[in-house]
Amino acid sequence: MSEKTEKNLADAFAAESKAAARNATFAQKAERDGYSQIARLLRAVADAESVHARKFLMLMRGKIGSTEENLETAFQNEIKANADAYPKLISEASAEGVRAVERAFSQSRDVESGHAELYKNAMNDMLADRESDYYVCQTCGYVSENEPPEKCPVCGAVKGKFKQIA
Repeated sequence: MSEKTEKNLADAFAAESKAAARNATFAQKAERDGYSQIARLLRAVADAESVHARKFLMLMRGKIGSTEENLETAFQNEIKANADAYPKLISEASAEGVRAVERAFSQSRDVESGHAELYKNAMNDMLADRESDYYVCQTCGYVSENEPPEKCPVCGAVKGKFKQIA
């Protein structure tokens, strides 16, 4: 596969991933606004965009490895985001005085470090043949292992804001 095709796959993956997230968010807003039919349509299209993104990712050489390799890649990506990407984003938002954006970036950074720890735990669980349950804070994205906390340690959301992931 040529370098151009690899780049095109990467670009398509990024575009489809963004479209999936955007449409899922649009669906949440439509649901809140009382447009359940529009929300269903937007969720369906978001799911279709996710299908496309996964297909493109699978076609990209070297992006999907063994489960152990994928966990290591996921772990390294979380460390990189925490150490490289978010400090700059937080600093720039702070310098501009955009507190809501600064807070969103800070919470995301804090959640990313938790993801890295979860990946390490998952590798150990895999080796020991153990399973865990996961709960995601629907406010900030914090992931709790085995049970939801009474209060999110990142954003303070109550236990009821956590969604169990099947």
